[in-house]
Amino acid sequence: MMTSNKALCAISFAYEFQSFEENFETLSQYILQAPKNAIVLAPELCLSGYSYANMEESALFSQRVIPTLKALSHDKTIGLTLVEKNENGFFNNFKLFSHGEIIQTRAKAKLFTLGDENQYFNDGNIEDIAIIEVHGIKIATLICFEMRFSELWQQIRGADVILIPAFWGRLRKEHFETLTKALAIANQAYVICANSCGEDMAGGSGIISPFGNEKREDTSGLISQVFDAQEIKKMRRYIDIGLC
Repeated sequence: MMTSNKALCAISFAYEFQSFEENFETLSQYILQAPKNAIVLAPELCLSGYSYANMEESALFSQRVIPTLKALSHDKTIGLTLVEKNENGFFNNFKLFSHGEIIQTRAKAKLFTLGDENQYFNDGNIEDIAIIEVHGIKIATLICFEMRFSELWQQIRGADVILIPAFWGRLRKEHFETLTKALAIANQAYVICANSCGEDMAGGSGIISPFGNEKREDTSGLISQVFDAQEIKKMRRYIDIGLC
């Protein structure tokens, strides 16, 4: 059964020119501010940014903070992406932490060639983009550039909450806001989008309802909205597209 009375939270901050430690401190403070049982999303690679010159250090730092992220998730669910490394190379991995455990890990499957991401990261498997149920709520994730592929919208049909961790540039701000709103309307789901609000970034972090109502900010902060399971049900009954 779908659970009500949870908060949906998007974290927004500028992290491109800060140290890994400073970024982790900022992230931790926002997570601590989030209500109990909240679903919290942080921007893409919010600890390291796309620091291609420091990939080894980024991956080591990711491993170092995972125990703390587990602890921070003891009373909430937290999503973010981290630089990680295995025997095949580096990956931009989304991780979902909930109640002290890692409950999902997957690598970004659609790499942004305009930003040379494909030269530094290995791509993940499209098949790993799937819905996971967390305490009665069906959650799916599209990582930044993946949102541009409409076939992936079909792949996550039926999700109640769609997470979009992003590092989306200011020149394409309208694209980011249009796509995240359209995704909420098309899938009749809540969308949580978390993006950097650095000088060259699009901002636009926030929560969009299944009806397309938007709560967004372009500045640093924690954006929060109550999750209402009835809102999803009402929308899916009102305009039946087969998701009831």
